[in-house]
Amino acid sequence: MPNKERYRIVILGSGPAGLTAALYASRANLEPLVVEGGGGDDPTDIPGGQLMLTTDVDNYPGFPEGILGPELMTRMRKQVERFGAEFATGALKEVNLRERPFSLKLAEGTVHSDVLIIASGATARWLGLPEELEFRTKIGGVSACATCDGFFYKNKEVLVVGGGDTAMEEATFLTKFASKVTIVHRREELRASKIMQDRAQSNPKVAWLLNSEIQQILGGAGKGVTGAKIRNTKTGAVTEVAAGGIFMAIGHVPNTAPFKDQLEMDESGYLLTHGGTTATSLPGVFAAGDVQDHRYRQAITAAGSGCMAAIDAERFLDH
Repeated sequence: MPNKERYRIVILGSGPAGLTAALYASRANLEPLVVEGGGGDDPTDIPGGQLMLTTDVDNYPGFPEGILGPELMTRMRKQVERFGAEFATGALKEVNLRERPFSLKLAEGTVHSDVLIIASGATARWLGLPEELEFRTKIGGVSACATCDGFFYKNKEVLVVGGGDTAMEEATFLTKFASKVTIVHRREELRASKIMQDRAQSNPKVAWLLNSEIQQILGGAGKGVTGAKIRNTKTGAVTEVAAGGIFMAIGHVPNTAPFKDQLEMDESGYLLTHGGTTATSLPGVFAAGDVQDHRYRQAITAAGSGCMAAIDAERFLDH
């Protein structure tokens, strides 16, 4: 159970954005409560965010040899704990932002807060294949972030799943490393804008499997992903395609459902921030990290916006 019924700041999320916000808020003696998430049916919804499902992180400054995602988040949390932040495990059940102080129903009880920082992140869309989680978390070879993981696929053949702008962008980026990138899309027509389609189609390293969907990911312990069984959506024929990695580029879903009809969002559900700050449409509510960032989605940018949110929140409380 949380130690108090009312806090000056509650931070939702314990990824890079939430923990950085907690670090700055704690050092400002605001004694924040961090709601970690987790405890639900989704095995990927765990304290620490998406980096807890990432193996090697080589692009976070300050770690010249790289660092494991879970280790990075453990270090961040220890740093926050050193300055006295409080943690509550479990997801946010319900929130009322229409009255002050804000009311938040947590798995461990209801708390009230003068200021709220939302850093609940976004969840990548996956195909839902039974072996998918295993390859993402333990064996390797399945990813939803080319910018994060593309470097590890030098001179390998990879698959990119999707037909929108994100898929075209990810595929084009991966050609810097992979020997061949095959875009797998279940329809004949792509959803991507013409300029993004043209860019991918003009790249000699990009191949296409249209009217196709992945039926099974192939591979095993010690060797990772080796390929996939792909079904033609028109004929039903199934073929095996060799690949050293598979990138899902079918979008992300921001974790903003509890704030529907209470905060301004874009058409995809990302929280809107205003004036070059982390301020949302409601005074006293701030947003940081992937929950408001559909463009960059990196640990370092999330941490930076977490710092901004804590400073914005502190200044709000001072007025």
